[in-house]
Amino acid sequence: MQQVALAMELPFVMVAWVVALGGGGYLLDRWLHTSPALMLAGGVLGFAGGMRDLLKRLSRSTAKGTPRGDG
Repeated sequence: MQQVALAMELPFVMVAWVVALGGGGYLLDRWLHTSPALMLAGGVLGFAGGMRDLLKRLSRSTAKGTPRGDG
Protein backbone atom coordinates (compact mmCIF):
# COMPACT_ATOMS: atom_id res chain seq x y z
CA MET A 1 0.00 0.00 0.00
CA GLN A 2 2.93 2.35 0.65
CA GLN A 3 4.13 1.86 -2.92
CA VAL A 4 0.75 2.95 -4.28
CA ALA A 5 0.76 6.04 -2.09
CA LEU A 6 4.29 6.90 -3.19
CA ALA A 7 3.42 6.35 -6.86
CA MET A 8 0.43 8.68 -6.53
CA GLU A 9 2.45 11.34 -4.71
CA LEU A 10 5.52 11.59 -6.94
CA PRO A 11 3.96 13.25 -10.02
CA PHE A 12 2.34 15.92 -7.87
CA VAL A 13 5.65 16.65 -6.16
CA MET A 14 7.38 17.14 -9.51
CA VAL A 15 4.65 19.37 -10.93
CA ALA A 16 4.47 21.43 -7.73
CA TRP A 17 8.16 22.33 -7.94
CA VAL A 18 7.96 23.36 -11.60
CA VAL A 19 4.74 25.34 -11.16
CA ALA A 20 5.96 27.09 -8.01
CA LEU A 21 9.34 28.20 -9.35
CA GLY A 22 8.17 28.74 -12.92
CA GLY A 23 5.20 30.74 -11.64
CA GLY A 24 7.46 32.78 -9.41
CA GLY A 25 9.67 33.49 -12.41
CA TYR A 26 6.61 34.50 -14.43
CA LEU A 27 5.54 36.97 -11.76
CA LEU A 28 9.06 38.41 -11.56
CA ASP A 29 9.13 38.69 -15.36
CA ARG A 30 5.92 40.71 -15.32
CA TRP A 31 7.25 42.95 -12.56
CA LEU A 32 10.73 43.46 -14.07
CA HIS A 33 9.66 43.33 -17.76
CA THR A 34 12.21 40.62 -18.58
CA SER A 35 9.84 38.20 -20.27
CA PRO A 36 10.46 35.07 -20.51
CA ALA A 37 13.96 34.82 -19.02
CA LEU A 38 13.09 34.39 -15.35
CA MET A 39 10.15 32.10 -16.06
CA LEU A 40 12.41 29.75 -18.02
CA ALA A 41 15.08 29.89 -15.33
CA GLY A 42 12.45 29.17 -12.68
CA GLY A 43 11.13 26.25 -14.70
CA VAL A 44 14.60 24.75 -15.03
CA LEU A 45 15.32 25.24 -11.33
CA GLY A 46 11.90 23.79 -10.51
CA PHE A 47 12.65 20.72 -12.62
CA ALA A 48 16.01 20.27 -10.88
CA GLY A 49 14.45 20.72 -7.44
CA GLY A 50 11.65 18.31 -8.31
CA MET A 51 14.08 15.66 -9.49
CA ARG A 52 16.17 16.07 -6.33
CA ASP A 53 13.07 15.73 -4.16
CA LEU A 54 11.86 12.67 -6.10
CA LEU A 55 15.21 10.92 -5.76
CA LYS A 56 15.36 11.74 -2.04
CA ARG A 57 11.86 10.32 -1.48
CA LEU A 58 12.60 7.20 -3.50
CA SER A 59 15.88 6.52 -1.71
CA ARG A 60 14.18 7.02 1.66
CA SER A 61 11.46 4.52 0.74
CA THR A 62 13.96 1.89 -0.40
CA ALA A 63 16.10 2.45 2.70
CA LYS A 64 13.07 1.65 4.89
CA GLY A 65 12.91 -1.79 3.33
CA THR A 66 10.07 -1.21 0.90
CA PRO A 67 10.29 -3.90 -1.75
CA ARG A 68 11.57 -2.62 -5.06
CA GLY A 69 9.63 -5.07 -7.16
CA ASP A 70 12.71 -6.98 -8.43
CA GLY A 71 11.14 -10.29 -7.82
